[in-house]
Amino acid sequence: MKAKWNNKIIAESDDIVKVEGYAYFPLESINQAFLKSSETSSVCPWKGKASYYSLDIDGELNKDAAWYYPNPKEAAQQIKNRVAFWKGVEITEY
Repeated sequence: MKAKWNNKIIAESDDIVKVEGYAYFPLESINQAFLKSSETSSVCPWKGKASYYSLDIDGELNKDAAWYYPNPKEAAQQIKNRVAFWKGVEITEY
């Protein structure tokens, strides 16, 4: 699968974990140059505390367009070291 925003491929991998309709990409498959740390966080009752990245591509910022669980709860260990996208990021299969 590919994650694309602002005409750039952010992530590309065939090792995807799908949870609640979202594709979680392995951290190593993501172009780190596009990620910008965010102070935003949220809590999911069964996955735990999520942290966010904003995307910064060609001077355009997509705030909190990616999230990950640094220390997911036991029930969500399959998404550890993985990142998911939303807010206009296009997810497509090859």
